Amino acid sequence: MHLTTGQAAKAIGVSIPTVERFIASGAIPETAARGRQVFPLTAAQALASRPAAPLAALPGIEVPVLRVDVAEQVDEPDRQWIGYSAALNSDQLLKALRGWWRCDPARVAAAGLLPVTLGGFVVAVLTGLTHPEGDGAGRYARYCFTTASLAGYITDLTHPVNATTPDLTDTEGLTYAPLLLGTRLPSVSGGPIAYVATGTAASAPEEGEA
Repeated sequence: MHLTTGQAAKAIGVSIPTVERFIASGAIPETAARGRQVFPLTAAQALASRPAAPLAALPGIEVPVLRVDVAEQVDEPDRQWIGYSAALNSDQLLKALRGWWRCDPARVAAAGLLPVTLGGFVVAVLTGLTHPEGDGAGRYARYCFTTASLAGYITDLTHPVNATTPDLTDTEGLTYAPLLLGTRLPSVSGGPIAYVATGTAASAPEEGEA
């Protein structure tokens, strides 16, 4: 059984454009090719029941979150794509995600961990975020993390299994990628990277809460 994009959006708790991004990214298998009812009911049910990212279990006081759209081709010397698609291989996806983004490079490097979200769901995790390269100075400078590693990514959002071969030397990736992939991680930002509280800051009550 399939749902319309509107029905799927209501069931999952997201917008219709977000459902359309899920479909366009290729991360929802068995999507109908034509007609109004295109989104598998089982996929909507799986996403609706997906837990929130365990932010209190992450290290430090914050984690940067890279918010991406569906992958698009670009004409750049170091990559062919920007964004996320289930059809990209691990090398293409790493290059598509590791830069160039406007961000605070020191905060990203300090966290050591970069969850990547599509529509508020974690579809990839980068680690090894040291030695960022910038393309200028000031608030509009963009940065690329050329030493980044793809600790994990998924090709099926309904069954989020890590599609990479784990690097046994990547302690952070081995520890946190399995916890994050496929989970809900909402964030708010005026740019591509948001900063979300983690550790004790994530579990502390908001001001005014009992």
